[in-house]
Amino acid sequence: MNSFIDLLVRGQRGFIHLARIAIFIVMAWIGGLKAFQYEADGIVPFVANSPLMSFFYTKPAPEYQQYKNPEGKTVAKNIEWHRANGTYLFSYGLGSVIVIIGLLTLAGIWSAKLGIIGGLLTFLMSIVTLSFLLTTPEVYVPNLGGDFPTPHYGFPYLSGAGRLVLKDVIMMAAGLIVASDAARRLQG
Repeated sequence: MNSFIDLLVRGQRGFIHLARIAIFIVMAWIGGLKAFQYEADGIVPFVANSPLMSFFYTKPAPEYQQYKNPEGKTVAKNIEWHRANGTYLFSYGLGSVIVIIGLLTLAGIWSAKLGIIGGLLTFLMSIVTLSFLLTTPEVYVPNLGGDFPTPHYGFPYLSGAGRLVLKDVIMMAAGLIVASDAARRLQG
């Protein structure tokens, strides 16, 4: 048992680098997907309902609900609405920012200064994402009716979108861990 504990202690630096790599993979993949129509369409409920981000769009919430494209499907009138809304332009910019944050975090393996920046930006981005739990109606299971004596909708019943957002608690913690490790390295 002691040898296993020793292995964990000796591996801490490597595990923190693994967290940097994991953050990079998530950020590069999700940020890269923002260049695709289905992903850009998918973030509209979050952005449109956010007091921190809704100004990026030209159309007010909840108008987007009439123009939702199911994943993998292209509806021409919906695409035109999203173009007029600024959905795609915003998504390209957001995706670029997310990829850059991932790269800065990954660079923390070699540069403590860049690692601090990347880790803190990961933390801040996660706070913005977690705010969607307060602002986006789609993060909770809607009331679709039903025969259960106790309805299972609304808070705390997370929808798929809500479960996706909640996972940012892990990114928030990981961002602080890698930033604090980089700060410790910078101090010498």
